[in-house]
Formats: sequence, C-alpha cells, structure tokens
Amino acid sequence: MGVRLMVVDDHRLLAEALASALKLRGHRVVAAAAPAAGAADLVIARAPEVCLLGTAAPAAPGAFDPVVRIKRERPQVAVVVLGPVPSPRGIAAAFAAGASGYVRHDERIEGVERALLKARAGEAAVAPQLLQGAFGELLNPAAQPDDEAQRMLQMLTPREVEVLVRVTDGEDTRLIAAGMGIAPSTARTHVQRVLMKLGVGSRLEAAALAARTGLLERAGSARGSGQAPSRERP
Repeated sequence: MGVRLMVVDDHRLLAEALASALKLRGHRVVAAAAPAAGAADLVIARAPEVCLLGTAAPAAPGAFDPVVRIKRERPQVAVVVLGPVPSPRGIAAAFAAGASGYVRHDERIEGVERALLKARAGEAAVAPQLLQGAFGELLNPAAQPDDEAQRMLQMLTPREVEVLVRVTDGEDTRLIAAGMGIAPSTARTHVQRVLMKLGVGSRLEAAALAARTGLLERAGSARGSGQAPSRERP
C-alpha cells in the first residue's frame, strides 16, 4: 500500500522531481514544495503519514525547528529529513528533534522509498554507514569533550538560550516574561520548546542538564559575544 506523504523543500525542482518519482512508484503525494519557513504549517495542516523534509544546512542553528513543531502538533506524522551528508552529530540532532530518519540528497529513489516505508512502520530510517559514523563519534566524547553542550546550543534559538538561562536562575513564567518583554503565554511556549528540544520533562531537569554538560558556561559565552540577546532583569 502506498504511503500518503508530503515532499517539502524550498528547492521546487527537487521537490517536484521527487514527488513525481514517488507517484510513479504508487505513493500518494499530497504536496510537493514550500519555503522552509512555511514547512511546518503545511505539514500540520495536511497531516500526511510521512513528511520528507528537505534542508540545505543541517548544521545551522534552528535547522530542525520545523521537525520539533511538527512532532509537537502532529506526533503521528513521521518526519524523514532529506539533506546533504551531515556530521554524525547532525544526524543525532535530527533524531533529537523528533525525526524518524535521515536520507542523503543524492540517495537513489529506491533508498528514499525504503526510508519512507520504514518511517511509516515506526522504525529508524537511516543508512547503516551514516548510523555507524554517528555511533562512532557519539561514543567517543574524549575527542570533543564540549560537543554535547555545543550540540544542544545549536538546537536552541538565541531567545531560547536566554529562556534556559533564566530557568536555571529559578525565574518563573511571570519573571521570564517581564524580563524579556514578552507575554506570559509566549514565555510559557518558549519554556516548553526548550524542554522538548533538550529532551527533559521539567525545568529542574533542564537546569540539571545544563549544569552537568557545561551548557550554562557555553550560553554565557555565546551571549557575551553577541550571539544571543542580553538579559535585562525586571
């Protein structure tokens, strides 16, 4: 039985070519292209079984934010990332965001199809050689001792980094909102996104994880160098 899927990529020609090839193999493609900024909205509205989500820069901060949002609002949708050959930690970041798989841009259509079918079945869809590379690097923290903190920082937007720092300082939602000049509902949403991206269930766990990995020091350095907004106490 064909997969009901969406191919979402800001490169229209690539998206349409993939969609056409997959239609010829019996799959039901409900959409073919969208700019990166609107990818999550499109997937959430159409709710396919599987979304093939293209990204040109898997290492860029926020690259997998659409995946996080899709999985939060449509957890039944399996997301397979389509992108260039990433670093092993790039693959880890995709899965940490909630992706079910990662497929290279230059993969043959048979490989793409296998990934879609595995993702729909609830299995991890990633080529063995990419998975082996990810395990090899992730299991060798001595080579890059700060990688875990750096990976988590790359998953967070500058505003989410500020929210995390305030959470670790013990600020509640009202104080976070006042200090950042945003509505309490917006502050609450930022906190929820931080918890989801870090894979923790509470503010206390987030603070403990940040302290254990040195993320607090990394966040302070990033903010001090202008990579994140400065804090203003209410």
